[in-house]
Amino acid sequence: MDFRLTPRQARLKADARALTDFIAAYEVQCEEQNGLPASAHAKIRDAVLDAGLQAVNMPAEWGGAGLTIAEQVTVQEQLGRLTGALWDTVWRPANALRLCTPEQRERFLLPVIRGERRDCYAVTEPGAGSDPQNLATTATKTGQGWVLNGEKWFVTVGDHADFMIVLAAAGPERAPTLFLVDKDAPGIEMTRVPRFMHTFVYEHPEFTFTDVHVGEDAVLGGVGEGYDITRSWFTEERLMIAARTVGAAERALELARDWAVRREQFGAPIASYQLIQGMLADCAVDIAVNRAYTHQVAWETDQPDTDRKTLHAKAAIAKLAASEAAGRVIDRCLQIHGGRGYDRAYAVERLYRELRVDRIWEGTSEIQRLIIANELIKRGAGVLTLPTA
Repeated sequence: MDFRLTPRQARLKADARALTDFIAAYEVQCEEQNGLPASAHAKIRDAVLDAGLQAVNMPAEWGGAGLTIAEQVTVQEQLGRLTGALWDTVWRPANALRLCTPEQRERFLLPVIRGERRDCYAVTEPGAGSDPQNLATTATKTGQGWVLNGEKWFVTVGDHADFMIVLAAAGPERAPTLFLVDKDAPGIEMTRVPRFMHTFVYEHPEFTFTDVHVGEDAVLGGVGEGYDITRSWFTEERLMIAARTVGAAERALELARDWAVRREQFGAPIASYQLIQGMLADCAVDIAVNRAYTHQVAWETDQPDTDRKTLHAKAAIAKLAASEAAGRVIDRCLQIHGGRGYDRAYAVERLYRELRVDRIWEGTSEIQRLIIANELIKRGAGVLTLPTA
């Protein structure tokens, strides 16, 4: 077993850290203004393209970075250090876009890879959250294509994107299907922009679709394949959440450690007190264990002979464990900062608000537990085994 980063991974880690440090200069502005102006987005986009870290999940022959899952995890861990969800400015096109036809790729995916367009994924509905099969948005067949009607919530990046990947029940069979839809199409209305607990560089608006006409060529991946495509996307994205929460937790620990060494109370640095030392040690344990497991599962994902169902459960373990551990870490780190930790000018406060959603989106912690338990019940404890050579 060799747990060292490859030379390529080490370079990617250094490049991602340099890009993270550049973007971090916008954190306070993003917090104070609840986002960034177009000029800042343009500067960040140029820096991302210069760093070669745009579309890390897309093949190099299409203009992406062509990274393996293990390499992507290495990058995402560094980007997870950013507050204001500024990691999302280093755009990963939706994995579903890999299934574009050549014509769709030219129109939608390649401009995203070049930083010219932006996609968003519209799946969640008022009655379809953890259970996406309770789908109310419909696609009705016409002579020229399809007509979409329905409502979507929590469309992350929906304010900034210019096209959408919309999940709808197609035809009388209600076949779950993905559609590529330009956001400015007649009948699409952004009805509400909720203000959530965290500050996010983009918004998560709600949309209605009223008699939205799209062509036959708007179908992504085939009629009836929407759930399978979305599930495969969840596996990778849950690993990326695990990686980002590990990176965020490490930054929080670094800040808390430095604060504890500098801050004096009762005539001594608070780092000299055992209660503080215990919190710092517990943080280190949470980070180290979850980093190791996340990288293990990422490596397994890259192996061609890995069982996909077992891998789905392992990604659920990684997401569940890392996101919940990061919540514990940031809570301790805020406590170590005392009153300063409750000040929005401090990164630990921003991380405290922002990490909470990682136990909700891309499948709640409860859904992850169900996935893991289902794998155990159906197939035994194989989800716990290490791969063999």
